[in-house]
Amino acid sequence: MSPCNIDEFKTTSDKLKEKLGLENSPVAVKLFLKEDEAKETLTKIDGKFRHCEMVYKASQGESFYATSEEEACKTGAAALGFNELPPRVATGEHYFAGKLFASRGSAKHAVDQIPTICEDVVAMGYAPLEDAKFQPDVVIFICQPAKAMKIAQSVGRVLGKRFFADFAGVQSVCADAFARVYLDKEPNLTLGCHGSRSFGGITDDELIISLTGENLGCVVNSLDSL
Repeated sequence: MSPCNIDEFKTTSDKLKEKLGLENSPVAVKLFLKEDEAKETLTKIDGKFRHCEMVYKASQGESFYATSEEEACKTGAAALGFNELPPRVATGEHYFAGKLFASRGSAKHAVDQIPTICEDVVAMGYAPLEDAKFQPDVVIFICQPAKAMKIAQSVGRVLGKRFFADFAGVQSVCADAFARVYLDKEPNLTLGCHGSRSFGGITDDELIISLTGENLGCVVNSLDSL
Protein backbone atom coordinates (compact mmCIF):
# COMPACT_ATOMS: atom_id res chain seq x y z
CA MET A 1 0.00 0.00 0.00
CA SER A 2 1.55 3.31 -1.08
CA PRO A 3 1.30 6.57 0.87
CA CYS A 4 -1.55 8.88 -0.10
CA ASN A 5 -0.87 11.52 -2.75
CA ILE A 6 -0.20 14.96 -1.25
CA ASP A 7 -2.66 16.50 -3.70
CA GLU A 8 -5.37 14.25 -2.25
CA PHE A 9 -4.80 15.07 1.43
CA LYS A 10 -7.75 17.50 1.56
CA THR A 11 -10.11 14.89 0.12
CA THR A 12 -8.64 12.19 2.36
CA SER A 13 -8.99 14.30 5.51
CA ASP A 14 -12.55 15.31 4.64
CA LYS A 15 -13.49 11.66 4.15
CA LEU A 16 -11.88 10.62 7.43
CA LYS A 17 -13.68 13.37 9.31
CA GLU A 18 -17.03 12.53 7.73
CA LYS A 19 -16.87 8.73 8.01
CA LEU A 20 -15.34 8.66 11.50
CA GLY A 21 -17.09 11.72 12.90
CA LEU A 22 -13.78 13.24 13.96
CA GLU A 23 -13.85 16.45 15.98
CA ASN A 24 -10.13 17.11 15.43
CA SER A 25 -8.18 17.02 12.19
CA PRO A 26 -5.77 14.11 11.66
CA VAL A 27 -2.27 15.53 12.20
CA ALA A 28 0.53 15.04 9.68
CA VAL A 29 3.95 14.97 11.38
CA LYS A 30 7.35 14.74 9.71
CA LEU A 31 10.92 14.87 10.97
CA PHE A 32 13.52 16.82 9.02
CA LEU A 33 17.29 16.39 9.05
CA LYS A 34 17.76 19.84 7.49
CA GLU A 35 15.88 22.98 8.54
CA ASP A 36 15.90 24.27 4.97
CA GLU A 37 13.70 21.33 3.99
CA ALA A 38 11.15 22.27 6.63
CA LYS A 39 11.21 25.89 5.47
CA GLU A 40 10.14 24.84 1.98
CA THR A 41 6.56 24.22 3.11
CA LEU A 42 6.27 25.53 6.68
CA THR A 43 7.05 28.54 8.88
CA LYS A 44 8.67 28.21 12.30
CA ILE A 45 6.37 28.31 15.31
CA ASP A 46 6.73 31.36 17.55
CA GLY A 47 7.46 30.36 21.14
CA LYS A 48 8.27 27.21 23.11
CA PHE A 49 5.80 24.34 23.26
CA ARG A 50 5.73 20.64 24.06
CA HIS A 51 5.44 18.17 21.20
CA CYS A 52 2.00 17.14 22.46
CA GLU A 53 0.92 20.79 22.49
CA MET A 54 2.10 21.18 18.92
CA VAL A 55 0.21 18.09 17.79
CA TYR A 56 -2.93 19.52 19.39
CA LYS A 57 -2.39 22.92 17.72
CA ALA A 58 -2.13 21.18 14.36
CA SER A 59 -5.31 19.20 15.07
CA GLN A 60 -7.03 22.56 15.47
CA GLY A 61 -5.82 23.89 12.11
CA GLU A 62 -2.30 25.31 12.58
CA SER A 63 0.70 24.42 10.38
CA PHE A 64 4.34 25.03 11.39
CA TYR A 65 7.70 23.47 12.13
CA ALA A 66 9.80 23.46 15.30
CA THR A 67 13.48 22.97 16.05
CA SER A 68 15.00 21.92 19.37
CA GLU A 69 14.85 25.57 20.44
CA GLU A 70 11.05 25.54 20.28
CA GLU A 71 10.67 22.14 22.00
CA ALA A 72 9.74 22.98 25.61
CA CYS A 73 9.82 19.39 26.88
CA LYS A 74 13.35 18.01 26.60
CA THR A 75 12.14 14.56 27.64
CA GLY A 76 9.77 14.42 24.69
CA ALA A 77 12.38 16.02 22.44
CA ALA A 78 14.77 13.18 23.32
CA ALA A 79 12.31 10.58 22.06
CA LEU A 80 12.04 12.56 18.82
CA GLY A 81 15.80 12.59 18.27
CA PHE A 82 16.56 16.21 19.17
CA ASN A 83 18.68 15.65 22.27
CA GLU A 84 19.76 13.20 24.97
CA LEU A 85 17.39 12.38 27.83
CA PRO A 86 17.81 14.65 30.86
CA PRO A 87 19.91 12.73 33.44
CA ARG A 88 17.13 12.54 36.09
CA VAL A 89 14.82 10.97 33.51
CA ALA A 90 17.45 8.56 32.16
CA THR A 91 18.19 7.23 35.65
CA GLY A 92 14.50 6.79 36.49
CA GLU A 93 14.65 9.34 39.30
CA HIS A 94 12.19 11.76 37.67
CA TYR A 95 9.35 9.25 37.24
CA PHE A 96 10.09 7.56 40.58
CA ALA A 97 9.92 10.93 42.37
CA GLY A 98 6.62 11.58 40.63
CA LYS A 99 5.32 8.28 42.08
CA LEU A 100 4.63 6.80 38.64
CA PHE A 101 6.75 3.76 39.50
CA ALA A 102 7.28 1.83 42.73
CA SER A 103 11.07 2.05 42.61
CA ARG A 104 13.76 3.91 40.76
CA GLY A 105 14.85 0.60 39.26
CA SER A 106 11.43 -0.10 37.76
CA ALA A 107 11.29 3.49 36.47
CA LYS A 108 14.69 3.12 34.80
CA HIS A 109 13.68 -0.22 33.29
CA ALA A 110 10.60 1.43 31.77
CA VAL A 111 12.61 4.42 30.53
CA ASP A 112 15.13 2.12 28.87
CA GLN A 113 12.29 0.66 26.79
CA ILE A 114 10.90 4.01 25.58
CA PRO A 115 11.05 4.26 21.77
CA THR A 116 13.75 6.76 20.82
CA ILE A 117 14.76 8.02 17.38
CA CYS A 118 18.55 7.89 17.02
CA GLU A 119 18.98 10.35 14.17
CA ASP A 120 20.28 13.91 14.03
CA VAL A 121 16.82 15.44 13.85
CA VAL A 122 16.87 19.19 13.19
CA ALA A 123 13.16 20.01 12.89
CA MET A 124 9.68 18.54 13.16
CA GLY A 125 6.85 19.60 10.87
CA TYR A 126 3.20 19.66 11.97
CA ALA A 127 0.02 20.30 9.96
CA PRO A 128 -3.62 19.28 9.84
CA LEU A 129 -3.70 16.55 7.21
CA GLU A 130 -5.92 18.60 4.89
CA ASP A 131 -3.30 21.38 4.74
CA ALA A 132 -0.11 19.28 4.70
CA LYS A 133 2.27 20.09 1.87
CA PHE A 134 4.69 17.32 2.85
CA GLN A 135 4.54 13.53 2.99
CA PRO A 136 4.11 12.74 6.71
CA ASP A 137 6.14 10.12 8.52
CA VAL A 138 3.23 9.62 10.91
CA VAL A 139 -0.42 10.68 11.01
CA ILE A 140 -1.78 11.17 14.54
CA PHE A 141 -5.46 11.02 15.52
CA ILE A 142 -6.81 12.37 18.81
CA CYS A 143 -10.23 10.77 19.13
CA GLN A 144 -12.69 8.75 21.20
CA PRO A 145 -12.17 4.97 21.61
CA ALA A 146 -15.04 3.98 19.29
CA LYS A 147 -13.48 6.01 16.47
CA ALA A 148 -10.05 4.55 17.17
CA MET A 149 -11.66 1.10 16.98
CA LYS A 150 -12.83 1.82 13.43
CA ILE A 151 -9.36 3.02 12.45
CA ALA A 152 -7.79 -0.17 13.85
CA GLN A 153 -10.44 -2.30 12.12
CA SER A 154 -9.72 -0.53 8.83
CA VAL A 155 -6.01 -1.30 9.04
CA GLY A 156 -6.71 -4.91 9.97
CA ARG A 157 -9.20 -5.31 7.12
CA VAL A 158 -6.46 -4.68 4.55
CA LEU A 159 -3.40 -6.10 6.30
CA GLY A 160 -5.15 -9.05 7.93
CA LYS A 161 -3.31 -8.70 11.23
CA ARG A 162 -4.02 -7.94 14.86
CA PHE A 163 -3.44 -4.47 16.29
CA PHE A 164 -0.82 -4.29 19.05
CA ALA A 165 -0.71 -1.26 21.34
CA ASP A 166 2.62 -0.40 22.97
CA PHE A 167 2.60 2.27 25.70
CA ALA A 168 3.57 2.90 29.32
CA GLY A 169 1.58 5.95 30.38
CA VAL A 170 4.63 8.23 29.98
CA GLN A 171 5.88 10.10 26.90
CA SER A 172 2.75 9.10 25.05
CA VAL A 173 2.45 11.53 22.12
CA CYS A 174 6.19 11.84 21.54
CA ALA A 175 7.47 8.28 22.08
CA ASP A 176 4.35 6.13 21.63
CA ALA A 177 2.44 8.08 18.99
CA PHE A 178 5.39 9.20 16.87
CA ALA A 179 8.72 7.47 17.61
CA ARG A 180 7.24 3.96 17.94
CA VAL A 181 5.34 4.25 14.65
CA TYR A 182 8.25 5.91 12.85
CA LEU A 183 10.71 3.23 13.97
CA ASP A 184 8.51 0.15 13.45
CA LYS A 185 6.45 1.31 10.47
CA GLU A 186 3.46 -0.11 12.34
CA PRO A 187 0.38 1.64 13.76
CA ASN A 188 0.18 2.23 17.50
CA LEU A 189 -2.33 3.28 20.13
CA THR A 190 -1.62 5.04 23.42
CA LEU A 191 -3.82 6.19 26.29
CA GLY A 192 -1.91 9.40 26.89
CA CYS A 193 0.13 10.52 29.89
CA HIS A 194 -0.01 13.22 32.56
CA GLY A 195 1.90 15.62 30.33
CA SER A 196 -0.21 15.20 27.21
CA ARG A 197 -3.47 15.39 29.16
CA SER A 198 -2.29 18.48 31.06
CA PHE A 199 -0.72 20.35 28.13
CA GLY A 200 -1.78 18.57 24.94
CA GLY A 201 -5.52 19.16 25.01
CA ILE A 202 -6.42 15.46 25.27
CA THR A 203 -9.66 15.04 27.20
CA ASP A 204 -10.61 12.20 29.55
CA ASP A 205 -12.69 10.47 26.88
CA GLU A 206 -9.99 10.61 24.18
CA LEU A 207 -6.94 8.55 23.26
CA ILE A 208 -4.29 8.73 20.55
CA ILE A 209 -3.90 6.39 17.58
CA SER A 210 -1.15 6.81 14.99
CA LEU A 211 -0.54 5.48 11.51
CA THR A 212 2.09 5.61 8.80
CA GLY A 213 1.18 7.01 5.40
CA GLU A 214 0.76 3.45 4.15
CA ASN A 215 -1.59 2.62 7.03
CA LEU A 216 -3.59 5.74 6.20
CA GLY A 217 -4.29 4.36 2.76
CA CYS A 218 -5.67 1.18 4.37
CA VAL A 219 -8.09 3.22 6.46
CA VAL A 220 -9.32 5.36 3.58
CA ASN A 221 -9.87 2.32 1.38
CA SER A 222 -11.79 0.47 4.09
CA LEU A 223 -14.09 3.16 5.51
CA ASP A 224 -16.91 2.60 3.04
CA SER A 225 -17.05 -1.08 4.02
CA LEU A 226 -17.24 -0.65 7.80
